[in-house]
Amino acid sequence: MQFDDMGFAKVDTGRPERCGAPEAVFCEGKTPEQVALIVQKLNEGPHAVLATRADVATYHAVQAITPEAEYHESTRLITIRKNTPQPDTDRFILVMTAGTTDIPVAEEAALTAELMGHRVERVFDVGVAGIHRLFAQIDIIRQANVLIVAAGMEGALPSVVGGLVSKPVIALPTSVGYGASFKGLAALLGMLNSCAAGIAVVNIDNGFGAGRLASMINAMR
Repeated sequence: MQFDDMGFAKVDTGRPERCGAPEAVFCEGKTPEQVALIVQKLNEGPHAVLATRADVATYHAVQAITPEAEYHESTRLITIRKNTPQPDTDRFILVMTAGTTDIPVAEEAALTAELMGHRVERVFDVGVAGIHRLFAQIDIIRQANVLIVAAGMEGALPSVVGGLVSKPVIALPTSVGYGASFKGLAALLGMLNSCAAGIAVVNIDNGFGAGRLASMINAMR
C-alpha cells in the first residue's frame, strides 16, 4: 500500500503489486515540470512507465531528466520500456478501427497493451460504410483472444464485430464526426445500446482504458 508523497502528487509506487500494472500518468492539467518529476519517480522502480495525453512541451521536460523516454506524437504518449513481460504468442489482442481518423485513439490502446506485455495485431479502416473491407479480415478477427474496436460517427462497428466473434469486444468510442456526433457522445450511446452480447464500452477517446482492460482479459487463465 506504499506511495511516495511529492507534495503536489502522491505517486502510487505500490500499484504493480496491488493491481498488476504500474500507475499511468495523466498529463493534462499538470505542468510539464510536474509530469517530469512524477515520471522520474516512477522510473526509479523496475517497471515500464506510461504517461498519457502529453504534449511536446511536456515530453521535452521529461526527456531533460529522463533521456530514455520515448514520445509517440500521434497518440500523445510518453513511454519508458523496461522489464516488459514476454508476450504469449498464441494469444493476441486485435485493435480495429472504423476509419483512419480513429487510429490515434486506437494506437493509444495498442501501445498500452504492448507496454503491458501483450501481443497486439492491428486492422484499420474497416468501417460499416464499406463493410466488405471488414469481411476480408474475418480470419484474423476470429483468431483474436480479445478485440478493441474504435469508432466515431454513429459507432456501429463494435455491434457488427460482436455478432461475428465468440471473444470479448471492447468498444472504444472516438470523438470523430460532424456536429450531431457531439464529440463522440453519439458513438458512446450507440455502443452502450448495442444489441450484440459480450461488448464492454469505455469512455470517449479512452484508448488507455481500453488497452488496460484488454490486457487484463488477455492475461487471465
